[in-house]
Amino acid sequence: MTYEIEIGRGKRGRRAYGLDDIAIIPNRRTRDPQDVSVSWQIDAYKFDMPVIAAPMDSVMSPTTAIRLGELGGLGVLDLEGLWTRFEDPQAQLDRIAELQQESPSELVTRTLQEIYQAPIQAELITQRLAEIRAAGVTVAGSLTPQRTQEFYKTVVAAGVDIFVIRGTTVSAEHVSKTTEPLNLKQFIYELDVPVIVGGAAGYTPALHLMRTGAAGVLVGFGGGATTTTRRALGIHSPLASAISDVAAARRDYLDESGGRYVHVIADGGMGTSGDIVKAIAMGADAVMLGSALARAEEAPGKGWHWGAEAHHPEIPRGDRVQMGTVGPMEEVLFGPGHHTDGTSNLIGALRRSMATTGYSDLKEFQRVDVVVRPRH
Repeated sequence: MTYEIEIGRGKRGRRAYGLDDIAIIPNRRTRDPQDVSVSWQIDAYKFDMPVIAAPMDSVMSPTTAIRLGELGGLGVLDLEGLWTRFEDPQAQLDRIAELQQESPSELVTRTLQEIYQAPIQAELITQRLAEIRAAGVTVAGSLTPQRTQEFYKTVVAAGVDIFVIRGTTVSAEHVSKTTEPLNLKQFIYELDVPVIVGGAAGYTPALHLMRTGAAGVLVGFGGGATTTTRRALGIHSPLASAISDVAAARRDYLDESGGRYVHVIADGGMGTSGDIVKAIAMGADAVMLGSALARAEEAPGKGWHWGAEAHHPEIPRGDRVQMGTVGPMEEVLFGPGHHTDGTSNLIGALRRSMATTGYSDLKEFQRVDVVVRPRH
């Protein structure tokens, strides 16, 4: 069976599906939601829920990373963000938030680019990670592949528990005629901490990343609500198909490696509880959330949301987006919910979906029946 369709006489393409294109079908007995486990473990680190906060300044500060850790998730701090460029970034956060909603996008972009021109300070990386460690939660920080060689020794020396290498697209081998590329396999081998790396959006690149020794692979390009990568670069990967493809790579690598399990983490475009449910149903072990957590009262962006793509110095491909505020982080994650649009009690909704379809844990739930629903 082929899934390719003819686009024109000179080009064929595979049909792919986003999370909005699929639906979950209950085909088993139901369960009590209280009997459902949503715990998740990567390497030696166990979490009460499969939620990782995206390393975005509008979502994660040292304070919110600590709070998420206390609630049972994993907060990842952007080590190229405002907290490592400014001793006190509050003035910069206020400046971004105070830009009027009607402001021309060019003014917003120029402002972001200007703010993020400030240099990254290695001592602030050490300081911020120490703040999180002092709170007794799992410490995670993120760098782009371009900055990893420069700062990873600082990060590891600061005592990070989980290291994240996150970019729009990350490959196991980067070819460059001008700079020494990051050798992921050698780099991960030499580190003493688990590494999560991505994004990847297909079977082959994900398999290559798994072979580098990564503990987890991010699926997607991140920044779903804020990115304009599709318009700027023409690059887009419908997430349902991407997760399924990478889950297949995980299965084949498990056999190839003699039992080494690499976690699949969906990243980007999951703003509601239904998106989270469907991402796990397609094979994700956990989800990396940006916009969903940007709606928390504690979020540094004050209801505004933006990613690193928005302040790229040469090809900005992201917007500052108004997400609004739902309530405290605990309410966003665990309720009680007061919104009918899937923006509060995210974990409660996941539990109920699993219970309604008869599954007791996340690995079981990856086998739930799904259908493709017609677009109207």
